[in-house]
Amino acid sequence: MPVRSAGTGRYLRWGKFRRVIPNQWSRMLMVCAGAVLTIALTACSVFDRGPDSTPDKAAAATASPGAGAANRVSLVQKLGQDGPLRSLNVEPDGHWECDDCAGDGVTSTGSLDPEQVKRLHDLLADPRLRQETDEARRYRVSCIDALTSSLLTSAGLITSQDCPGEDRPPVANEILLLLTQATPAEPTA
Repeated sequence: MPVRSAGTGRYLRWGKFRRVIPNQWSRMLMVCAGAVLTIALTACSVFDRGPDSTPDKAAAATASPGAGAANRVSLVQKLGQDGPLRSLNVEPDGHWECDDCAGDGVTSTGSLDPEQVKRLHDLLADPRLRQETDEARRYRVSCIDALTSSLLTSAGLITSQDCPGEDRPPVANEILLLLTQATPAEPTA
């Protein structure tokens, strides 16, 4: 018979701590906890690749200049805190759709010309773009009531504002200028 301390014996005698979890449930709990841990670690290893890690073949195919996902770009713009939210999505073939670009609630569509598509693909394939992401720059919004433009590329999110003295990432700024000149999106200053 196991030795119990006086304090725990009193609780066991009154039935307050009989058996909290039956054996079959504790085994099931351990299996579920193991499954959740496995899924979490797998997700972290897939999505938390550093810049010097080697991507797999599927990711390399996506990152090639002719791949569809690498050549897709979205632009979201907002003027100040109360301004309308404008979104522009450009497909790899150059077709674009702009929601509320003129601030009138209308969705506009169109396409870039072949020269613009090639220029956009070249800019999106530029390796410097990875160093211009908000994460790489540790970017924080600093101006109030300024036009904020956020580019979503395969490299990541790149945000810039029309603020005096703010440095703009060069490659992302070229993409932003190309998109705002070729579509009804708000031009930058």
